[in-house]
Amino acid sequence: MRKQIYVHEDDHPDLTGDELAEKVLRYIQYSALIDTSGLSVMAIGRTVVLSGYVSCETELGCAEEAAASVIGVHLVENRLEVRPH
Repeated sequence: MRKQIYVHEDDHPDLTGDELAEKVLRYIQYSALIDTSGLSVMAIGRTVVLSGYVSCETELGCAEEAAASVIGVHLVENRLEVRPH
């Protein structure tokens, strides 16, 4: 069975580490409609680090905003880069 992209039952404020990183990645895909195949999300406690590539400057900002809006995230470090065409 395929896992849902994101559901609001995921909104547990006490998630950290891998569980929080997975939730953030799914939320970026869900809310910003960004292809997340080039993204990596790592969570250290409640700090989230975004790395990898997006296709344009707009996606760079949207991914950061989406990550910051996830319940439980206290800080986002955005290391994303725009993939050269």
